[in-house]
Amino acid sequence: MGTLRGGVAVVDITPAPGLLLSGFAARTEPCIGIHDRLTVRAIVLGDTAIVVADVIGFHEEMSARIRERCSMPVANIIVAATHTHGAPACMEHRLGSADPGFLQQLEDGCVAALQQALANAEPVSLTAGMGADPEVARNRRHDDGPLDTSLPVLRLRAIDGRLIATLVSYACHPTVLGADNRLITGDFPHYVRAHIEAAHPGSVAVFLNGCTGDVNIGHTAQASVSLAANNARTFENAERLGTRIAEAALAAPGRQIGDTVSARENWVELALERREGDLSAIAAQWQHEAQTADPLRRILLDHWIAWAQANQSLPPSYWTGRVSLLDWGGVPIVALPGEIFADTGLSIRAASGNGPAFVISYADGTPGYIPPASEYAFGGYEVDEAHRFVGMRGSFVSGSAERLANSAKALISLHEKTAR
Repeated sequence: MGTLRGGVAVVDITPAPGLLLSGFAARTEPCIGIHDRLTVRAIVLGDTAIVVADVIGFHEEMSARIRERCSMPVANIIVAATHTHGAPACMEHRLGSADPGFLQQLEDGCVAALQQALANAEPVSLTAGMGADPEVARNRRHDDGPLDTSLPVLRLRAIDGRLIATLVSYACHPTVLGADNRLITGDFPHYVRAHIEAAHPGSVAVFLNGCTGDVNIGHTAQASVSLAANNARTFENAERLGTRIAEAALAAPGRQIGDTVSARENWVELALERREGDLSAIAAQWQHEAQTADPLRRILLDHWIAWAQANQSLPPSYWTGRVSLLDWGGVPIVALPGEIFADTGLSIRAASGNGPAFVISYADGTPGYIPPASEYAFGGYEVDEAHRFVGMRGSFVSGSAERLANSAKALISLHEKTAR
């Protein structure tokens, strides 16, 4: 066993107020202030790395550029988002109009964080464990729906015992704050990190989001199509819930793990479809409805009409996404693109063995929801509507989530065979 070198870095990417925040169709006015700073956080171990930003997601083209600009193998880097809905639009042609200046700030910030973490690298040891369920997440589509309540924690320590970094993951939509919020914020992940860092001054906390496509703190997706204030969707509640997750992470036991790292990736082509039928016809129907619709419904209809008109002469085609696996000291970190449901994440976790494992989403591309086949019969926003707001040419065909999961499981199986 050799000596593993690791480093961490944080880069501030907070823009000035005035940009439109991304994630809620009902929110059409620009942000008016900054509640907490947006950051990019990177951890480098050996020649592998994870960089995660306080944004709603990454376009796969930006992810590729970030990885190509760094002095590590492009296949060894995961570029992920926390998926906060309190940051500006950040993907060209998806989820709203993105400011070119913020796009460049985000890309440059990710590259800078990776390079700084690499430059900061020193000999480290790793410990890993699982925290108790903080009981924050709820399935927003089914009262008894699945949840991945896992709370994996990985810690980097210097040879002198200093805690350098804490990596923690939990699966929950960062939408404690609703569409009425017009302040820049990292939502509850900000408080997770702040509480852990307060407990260990000088260290850096990095939060990775799990498979949250059907998971939040208890409200429906439709509840976010509103500008009304909600007593549960406040900064006070975001702090309370973030602190609960942080306390579970701080209490998580840790056992010494290995000091070798490796990386693998697969590329998966997924078909898109249009269940709306003829787009020119459906656009005409939506235009007719919009004439008498209430203001909030009109906002949605305007998005849908624009989507139909932009895509009516284009085939739905295909989308190609990256599935990747990092092995850090024997702990698998599986990264998936898009908004992945809990059931898919749980199936991958089951294939990852009994030890700590990270199964994250919003990595290296955010093309919207990729539901499991079992959810198509229920329809709803995530299955039938979200692709129009995201800006995809169509929705993912049934079986797409299973293809991603099978790709991840193949990477896990291949790694296990190689490790024997």
